Amino acid sequence: MTESFEALRALVADGGVVVLSGAGLSTESGIPDYRGPSGVARRHTPMTFQAFTRDPLARRRYWARSHLGWRLIAGAAPNAGHRAVAGLQRAGLVDTVITQNVDGLHGAAGSTSVVELHGRLDEVVCLDCGNLTSREEVDRRLREANPGFVARVAAVNPDGDVDLPDEQVAAFRTVDCAICGTGMLKPDVVFFGETVPPQRVARCFAAVGEARSLLVLGSSLTVMSGRRFVISAAKRGIPVAIVNQGPTRGDGHATVCVDAPLGAVLPRLAAGVSGTAAPVGV
Repeated sequence: MTESFEALRALVADGGVVVLSGAGLSTESGIPDYRGPSGVARRHTPMTFQAFTRDPLARRRYWARSHLGWRLIAGAAPNAGHRAVAGLQRAGLVDTVITQNVDGLHGAAGSTSVVELHGRLDEVVCLDCGNLTSREEVDRRLREANPGFVARVAAVNPDGDVDLPDEQVAAFRTVDCAICGTGMLKPDVVFFGETVPPQRVARCFAAVGEARSLLVLGSSLTVMSGRRFVISAAKRGIPVAIVNQGPTRGDGHATVCVDAPLGAVLPRLAAGVSGTAAPVGV
């Protein structure tokens, strides 16, 4: 661990870092991961874009579950890992932050130049007129439309969806766009079966191509959505460092791998490259 950490510190101290973060960075904010040590197994199939747009019953189930799960996401605060990334950025060592998370915690911690690859859960888009609405406003409207809705949440997933029996959502009412009146509302996040906007992907590839190193934080890199940037960096000869609890599918491309909690490693890293005393315990 010590040897790997020193290699990580030297890489980051050189600057020009692009960060790629995943769900593991937000677990210490109380948002669970699917695959890490604190991960939760989904009890239902993830909502696909096709089911959401074509099946009114599937759409109602999603909104009922997400209506409850949103409470956890909305109440989450940045943790020490998010703050450390923002600190590295303020120190001029990190340029761009690419995140696979939809919780908005990088921005809340003070990071700038954040590319939210899969969108933001705190915004809702009308699929008909394209209007963007805050999740708080849609949440208010859903509360008004469902004054007697009471359900017990058994588990919350990283995307704000919860496990909820169908019988508990039978009477749930969805709402349409308040601007055009009939448009279908969807959280402004990328669903399974939906593609990331090409211009967003291009921005990420451009950032990685200009980086001196790519730092992966809290991602198992299981899906190609994030792993493609690791592959791209490795092909260009750009060093890749991975900090994650457990193995990842990008380990074979990495110059440095640190298997440890991010909430401990990142503050120590930020302190080490800024010349201040590092906290003990890692």
